[in-house]
Amino acid sequence: MALPVLRSVHVYPVKSLGAQTSDEVAVEPWGLDGDRRWMLVDKTSRGITQREQPSMALISAAPLPGGGIVVSLPGRPPLRVEVPGPERLIRAEVRRDTVTVAEAAPEAHAWFSEALGVELRLVHLDEPAHRRPVDPEYARPGDTVSLADGYPLLLTTTASLDALNDLIAAGDHPHEGPLPMNRFRPNVVIDTAEAWAEDGWRRIAIGDVHFSVVKSCARCVITTTDQHTAERGKEPLLTLARHRRVGKRLLFGQNLIPDGTGVIRAGDPVKILD
Repeated sequence: MALPVLRSVHVYPVKSLGAQTSDEVAVEPWGLDGDRRWMLVDKTSRGITQREQPSMALISAAPLPGGGIVVSLPGRPPLRVEVPGPERLIRAEVRRDTVTVAEAAPEAHAWFSEALGVELRLVHLDEPAHRRPVDPEYARPGDTVSLADGYPLLLTTTASLDALNDLIAAGDHPHEGPLPMNRFRPNVVIDTAEAWAEDGWRRIAIGDVHFSVVKSCARCVITTTDQHTAERGKEPLLTLARHRRVGKRLLFGQNLIPDGTGVIRAGDPVKILD
């Protein structure tokens, strides 16, 4: 059987906004270069995602040299946002963590608040090497993560998506399928022949970069959100609840922690080490 292969690589410069797809990306200890270094927060400094604001899917953020971004939304002028300085540091909530971040300039807050119709601020993670540790139950001392939900990278596989779409087609809402992979907002998509094979992986190498496969990914309402229209349905959560439930968790994909750094490229072979 042929080795699995890295099909595509995806970076989300702003947490919960649209993806940037690249042929090659550097892997840092805390995740892919530029991935989820920016985040929107509400007036209480709590991180906001598509869970609360599904229309965030319609906004894109393109990276700039030096870590800045250009944000855009159809019908609105784009905005260039530079990395803020250390004089703007605040504390913000990311899931169950409290993290030090830097506030962007006021015009960025205004742009997003007007685009989404609610008071928001844009913040930046200035020092990912020190700001936020990974859950110690699944990580080594010193492992850190960006502003992602909990882990540096998310992996999904094509065979598992095909299997899930077959289950959706046989279920109560077949008209909602087949679902594209972007519903699951992965960082790395692996071409595989066997569905759910990733459930048994513990260590892998993508090209020359090694990763620990530490935890299955529990899925939320974001997966029901069409990433092109921001409309929501019932799938895939209905089907995952029937076929991929462990306790209260509905599983699709695997969380990764890098064991080293390097560059991964679309087309790289994927070796299963454990």
